[in-house]
Amino acid sequence: MPVLPGAEPYRHEGGEVGVLLCHGFTGSPQSLHPWARYLAGQGLTVSLPLLPGHGTRWEDMALTGWPDWYAEVDRELRALRDRCSRVFVAGLSMGGALALRLAAKHGEGVEGVIVVNPANKVHGLSAYALPVARHLVRTTKGITSDIAKEGVLESGYDRVPLHSAHSLRTFLRMIDGELPQVTQPLLLLHSAQDHVVPAADSARVLGRVSSTDVTEILLEQSYHVATLDHDADRIFEESYAFIARIAPSVGKEGTAVGG
Repeated sequence: MPVLPGAEPYRHEGGEVGVLLCHGFTGSPQSLHPWARYLAGQGLTVSLPLLPGHGTRWEDMALTGWPDWYAEVDRELRALRDRCSRVFVAGLSMGGALALRLAAKHGEGVEGVIVVNPANKVHGLSAYALPVARHLVRTTKGITSDIAKEGVLESGYDRVPLHSAHSLRTFLRMIDGELPQVTQPLLLLHSAQDHVVPAADSARVLGRVSSTDVTEILLEQSYHVATLDHDADRIFEESYAFIARIAPSVGKEGTAVGG
């Protein structure tokens, strides 16, 4: 299937410091393209992959699950580590959970973690019904474009496949148990108003990781997709400052591919 306009993956060959960006559940790289381009402009090597089943049709996503999504970012991280001397992982929403698992599993292979409104749990009574409901109902309403800024839309699905939602729930329960393995420096940015992922998820992440270098920033003017919202510039600037503090040897600019 052709990729939706704007949902293409993005890669930029920059210097010896790299960053892997992970997009969210039912979303696409479009939600992180401005962030990726900003970091590329600072001389970093950047990888922003399209997760399997995303960026085309929800019917494609229904055939995938968390092992497919995680395997994709794991491959991208390994490729970045072959290319760069120091690598950071970052993500929005479910992408934040993926980034945290990469940090937990790769240890010293990841220099630091940046997460924006990270998902930690599928909330509500409907979550407990997913194991059965997914066999009776194929989809539920979408969760994209929770953005305060007028006229800005997120490229994603208007339906959520319940098989995929069930897989997400399984993944988030698993990563919650792995959070104590995260020891790297952590930058966590979360919105004051988020209609998709509650503040409790960020608090849970902060309370569970073993990182001692932790920075928490409240985004007061944005909703869930803060990377496309009023606080986007602050996210970009704070994330680069975080990377530059830990790995000051950011490299020269290179060439971008895609996006």
